[in-house]
Amino acid sequence: MEVVNPATEEVIASVASAGAADVDAAVAAARAGLDGPWGKMSARERGRLVSRLADRLMEKADEVARLETIHNGKPISESRNIEIPAAAECFEYFAGWADKVMGETIPVKGNHLTYTLREPIGVVAAIVPWNFPLLLAAWKVAPALACGNTVILKPASQTPLTAIALGEIAIEVGLPPGVLNVITGAGSTVGQALVEHPGIDKVAFTGDTTTGKAIMRSAAETLKTITLELGGKSPNIVLADADLDAALRGVAVGIFYGKGEVCAAGSRLLVDRAIKDEFIDKLAARTKKMVPGDPLDPKTRFGSVSSKKQLETVLRYIDSGRKEGATLVAGGERADIGTGKGYFVQPTVFADVTPEMTISREEIFGPVLAAIEFADLDEAIAKANDTPYGLAAGVWTRDIKKAHYVARKLQAGTVWINTYNVYDTAAPFGGYKQSGFGREMSAHALQHYTQVKSVWVDLNM
Repeated sequence: MEVVNPATEEVIASVASAGAADVDAAVAAARAGLDGPWGKMSARERGRLVSRLADRLMEKADEVARLETIHNGKPISESRNIEIPAAAECFEYFAGWADKVMGETIPVKGNHLTYTLREPIGVVAAIVPWNFPLLLAAWKVAPALACGNTVILKPASQTPLTAIALGEIAIEVGLPPGVLNVITGAGSTVGQALVEHPGIDKVAFTGDTTTGKAIMRSAAETLKTITLELGGKSPNIVLADADLDAALRGVAVGIFYGKGEVCAAGSRLLVDRAIKDEFIDKLAARTKKMVPGDPLDPKTRFGSVSSKKQLETVLRYIDSGRKEGATLVAGGERADIGTGKGYFVQPTVFADVTPEMTISREEIFGPVLAAIEFADLDEAIAKANDTPYGLAAGVWTRDIKKAHYVARKLQAGTVWINTYNVYDTAAPFGGYKQSGFGREMSAHALQHYTQVKSVWVDLNM
């Protein structure tokens, strides 16, 4: 299976394209790891090994960041300075939880000692997408390992290199065989086989909502535990009393960080009619200064979209925005960085978007912003919630009462106030509505990788 650098269109690696027999072998290895030394290891020693993963990942940060950039197209500054450290921090955070996953004693009626055990679920299949290949793997692998599970990690076909690097690191730090398995291949074959396999106890998936629904249907046959972090069409609301300079920066970061290939991207700008013209003019001017460049250049802040298929998807949505009557105020074309190669697209802003337009309804997963005006606060909230998704949202205002009021009314798993795209491993992340269920990161993630057993002891003499 060929891996293509989206910035050069060159084949940079070939990896194994697994089949059903490989999935069987991975499940067998994971089950053997669960029943072997890993299952007998103390929680504290498990935590030490997970912590070593974090340390070794940072030792190899330059190498791993380069892999992340050349198979995804994101700027090396993002890979090296933000995403690899964040992945390492995730392993470090959950390493600290390993010996703190505890049961409880329960005062029941009668002369009994009743307590609970919080135990690993078993073999976890972690299926991750191509936009943050290593970081989203860490969000699943770290809590799963800390809780004593074994993991089969299936990266996206386009971006398998950093998952393989993580597997190599696991060997280097001494994880027992079978504890972390990496299997590469197409989602339609390998991913489906993992979801259907009776030896898999849990599926943790990040990806598009359509695939998430298919996983739910397939997992029902074996009643697997599943968590889903799916798509989004997140609103970024700018009220008239906002700090407009800060809001401009936040709106730009919200849609253009990661080339817009972010589940929580603020892809709908809801802007107060009183400031709409001024704000959009300034945003358009700012956007036009953002020039795509070589992702391996440390000065580049905007790279290539991740694949030819994704480029075609983004350009198709831009075309639909034009045809449906939105006003293009910035970008809108494929970009050339001077090489004649690469899947580059200009950062794009549409104004005069109405809620029924395709670019307002559907997740584009690219650097395309749809600006929608509102007349008052209630209309802003109604338009923000008028979507099947509910992953994230932002609100910009100097009025603290309005900020908290809007935060409570928004149907989203994360609400940012006067900021956007801020994350920390200690804070939970996940969706409402068709953006999925379950939470990544934080102590809340632990419940998704453990199961509770009640134990009753008769103390009657």
